[in-house]
Amino acid sequence: MKKYFALLLASSLIIISCTDDESLTTPTPEPKVYTSGTADFSNYVAVGNSLTAGFSDGALFKDGQEASMPNMLASQFALAGGGEFNIPYMADNLGGLIIPGVPALPNRLFLSFASGKPSPTRVEGSPITDVTQTLSGSYNNMGVPGAKSYHIGLEGYGSLTNLAIGRANPYFVRFASSPDASIIGDALIQNPSFFSLWIGSNDVLGYAVGGGVGEDHNITMNIDPTQYGSEDITNENVFASVYSGLLAGLSANGTKQGIVANIPNIAQLPYFTTVPHNPVPLDQATVDLLNFNYSAYNNALIGLNLQNVINDEELSKRTISFTAGEGNAVVIIDESLTDLTTLSIEGASSLINMRQATAEDLVVLPARQLIGTTVNNNPTLINGVSVPLSDKWVLTPEEQASIASGTDKINAQIDAIAALYNIPVVDIKALLIRADTGIPLTDGSTVTTTFGTGGGFSLDGVHLSPRGYAIVANEFIKKINETYGSNLDQVNPLDYTGLYIN
Repeated sequence: MKKYFALLLASSLIIISCTDDESLTTPTPEPKVYTSGTADFSNYVAVGNSLTAGFSDGALFKDGQEASMPNMLASQFALAGGGEFNIPYMADNLGGLIIPGVPALPNRLFLSFASGKPSPTRVEGSPITDVTQTLSGSYNNMGVPGAKSYHIGLEGYGSLTNLAIGRANPYFVRFASSPDASIIGDALIQNPSFFSLWIGSNDVLGYAVGGGVGEDHNITMNIDPTQYGSEDITNENVFASVYSGLLAGLSANGTKQGIVANIPNIAQLPYFTTVPHNPVPLDQATVDLLNFNYSAYNNALIGLNLQNVINDEELSKRTISFTAGEGNAVVIIDESLTDLTTLSIEGASSLINMRQATAEDLVVLPARQLIGTTVNNNPTLINGVSVPLSDKWVLTPEEQASIASGTDKINAQIDAIAALYNIPVVDIKALLIRADTGIPLTDGSTVTTTFGTGGGFSLDGVHLSPRGYAIVANEFIKKINETYGSNLDQVNPLDYTGLYIN
């Protein structure tokens, strides 16, 4: 027995000894030494539009500005010699904006459960951000919501006087260095050592959110942007000329460093992919009434088909029919159809360009509040059913083709011009495609483009959530490390919310 205890004691001493030795020899990790590589982050300036500013949930507000992509980059740059990053903060977290003489821009959205089901709702409260209360100083985040490419160099874009006549931007009015200043001018005055430029999405987005009612100037070949409307697609030659000038200035003709990004296919945003083309439930009695009322229209189309005015394909496309139950397609106006109203054929003048939507059509997000409602409280006039949705509520395949073509043309110019100045390009278009199927995070969750629950986009369906901006920031960081030899850490998307609850 004594021998047994002796052996046990010896064994314990060996175990204790080994444990003590291991604890004494475990090396302490050396702290990471960050390097900027060949880049100089000491004075970083970001130029762009709402995606640069941190716009989210239909508004610009302080928390969103804090969670902007450039501010995330600046936090990582600070570890490798980066300097202060000044932001032209809004005055509150409501997001509304007071503009003299016009209704205030609305407050931000949040997900409300007050109605018993989740619904995007405007935050209540009176905003205090007034465009006439201008800020002083210079700002590193030069992202201006609503800016198109040709606005970046526009002098007077921050003028309160010009704002009254629709030639300025209320967000830039707040922090422009002078009424005659331009965004790029105020950026260059700061002599940035490193820059980011993310511009071009609004050159297509206005056309898309307007349902394609604007002009595609790659078709009209209008190269005078002073004649463009807010819902037009910018001609690629106009974009190329503007973009070349911006990169020449920011890079000091190739002597300074920076990074740019391309734009996604706008039609892939949740704003265009959330509302189905066939959301209408109908009972049999309503179906019978609707089909009876549309029978004269359908029969007239058959007559025109027999006269070879329209072919079999168009006859099929234009014929309207409903069935009892779920899944009835909305009725829409489609300007690409043959215009029958100009024909000198009896009854043709009443045959407007309407048809039922198909899976190839994209119904814009605000249409969900319109479909199924009545016109002037008349129960027989139902939007999307007995009354067709106008062009602004739907993107037809032809309009989607203009969006895709305009996007590709802009991205081709970004690639070509950036290559001239040896500036790396972040492929945001490819990132959005990946997000459609899900971008994995370290906790096993994924971020997708699904509206409301995907975590990547905010409740306006166009702008990113803070978590979405973090994923974009990491794409920038990867490209910066790859190009300039820096060793910046990526940000953790899980540190940022995928949805503001309130």
